[in-house]
Amino acid sequence: RPVTVPAGIRPPSIHDALKELHISSTTTVSEVIQGLLKKFMVVDNPQKFALFKQMQKDGQVLSQKLPVTECPLYLRLLAGPDTDILNFVLKENETGDWDNFSIPELQNFLVILEREEKDKIQQVQKKYSKFKQRLQEALKEANGKPG
Repeated sequence: RPVTVPAGIRPPSIHDALKELHISSTTTVSEVIQGLLKKFMVVDNPQKFALFKQMQKDGQVLSQKLPVTECPLYLRLLAGPDTDILNFVLKENETGDWDNFSIPELQNFLVILEREEKDKIQQVQKKYSKFKQRLQEALKEANGKPG
């Protein structure tokens, strides 16, 4: 889902933004999210985002949402330098709480869903139209044969 940034202003590159983002072992997830959004000039509500820790175990990537009071740098320090053991990903918050979305965003969701619904209806109608045509052809063939 797209994020909202001010028009006409180019956000910094990931490398430039991370150079400017200062966190310590006592910086909370909430503060990290706010800092990242500020650095990348994202004006969406920080509550729409969550920080997830990802770990690899037995060839699988396990992901867990961190509480907003957790200190990710402290977790990173405990895990050591290997990013295969632990890394962090900023994602859209998966709470299902629609209150975090603005009215224009919700209206955009409706437009997209209506478009998808229309496409699906057309696909089903086309499928059954072809099926009906084949069935009528089969009936015509069957009517001409003794049975």
